[in-house]
Amino acid sequence: MRALIQRVSSAKVKVDGKEVAAIGRGLVILLGIGKADGEPQLQYLVEKIANLRIFEDGQGKMNLSLLDVRGAVLVVSQFTLFADTARGRRPAFVNAAAPEIAEPLVIQFSELLAAKGVSTQTGHFGAHMLVEINNDGPVTIWLEK
Repeated sequence: MRALIQRVSSAKVKVDGKEVAAIGRGLVILLGIGKADGEPQLQYLVEKIANLRIFEDGQGKMNLSLLDVRGAVLVVSQFTLFADTARGRRPAFVNAAAPEIAEPLVIQFSELLAAKGVSTQTGHFGAHMLVEINNDGPVTIWLEK
């Protein structure tokens, strides 16, 4: 499981020209599900992301977590995080989980974050989305389990 997280001042997702999700201060999580991913990877990433100290405290140091600042999350499914570009010029996505496996895991990931008290929004799985991200910092971190 791969997550590219970005600290944002705001973000939103549009599908077919309509806004389907929007958050203020918090994180955008681009989430890729691999073929071998399951519950252990979900639990690890949810805990890591909720408690990762990447928000600034009163002294300007990254010392506060998403939970500390009561930030929101926008989860966007992103199978392209599993792109294999080792051969040729067209990425291969053979290591990404099939949609029928990935979608329930993306939903469960979002539900686990919400259960921790994090305001959670999502894009639409499998849809062509326009994601608007106002990266704060910028702070962008790659997580993998």
